[in-house]
Amino acid sequence: MRVVRMRIFSAGVVAALLATFAAGCGSGGSSPDGTSTPSFKGAVAKPSKPVPPLRLDDSLGHAVNIDDYRGKAVLVTFIYTHCPDVCPIIVGNLHTAQEKLGPEAKSLQIIAVSVDPKGDTPKTVNAFLKEHQMTGRMEYLIGSRAELERTWKAWGIAARVPKTNPDLVAHSAEVFGISGSGKVMTLYPANFSPNQIVHDAPILAAQ
Repeated sequence: MRVVRMRIFSAGVVAALLATFAAGCGSGGSSPDGTSTPSFKGAVAKPSKPVPPLRLDDSLGHAVNIDDYRGKAVLVTFIYTHCPDVCPIIVGNLHTAQEKLGPEAKSLQIIAVSVDPKGDTPKTVNAFLKEHQMTGRMEYLIGSRAELERTWKAWGIAARVPKTNPDLVAHSAEVFGISGSGKVMTLYPANFSPNQIVHDAPILAAQ
């Protein structure tokens, strides 16, 4: 029987996303102090917020801290390796965006965080990265359930693995855009266009 991955959101997560990003899509304008704000293709956070903590090991056992990528645009998404539908699309579009950015891709860092602490092992993650041509092009962070749950909570991510069906991982599936100064500035849906990233990444890196 085909497993269908479901997306779930708690009422609090939905409310927070709407409150922060409702003013956004593609908008620019003036901030409260009268200075101009950049025009993004993604939904815009108004106001922008400091990036939540994100410190985990990647699939090679290297410690990754999002704060180490200051000066770059950072895209953060939450996925799992055996996802049958949305996650491969997200990663495929991120790969396409990197290709289209060309030399400017060096100012972009992509980070994926596991929503499946049991299924996302170093072996499965490294195979996933190879299959999707993202080895060395994307950090894929894993950890224990306790470690990952702390991260999910900090980022407002809903993630659940039903005990009766461990292949069904229900989770939020957005992409967060982080500025070079370490602020959450944009949000992209799971079906974002690579061209949105191509447009926004250089702006994010400069902010």
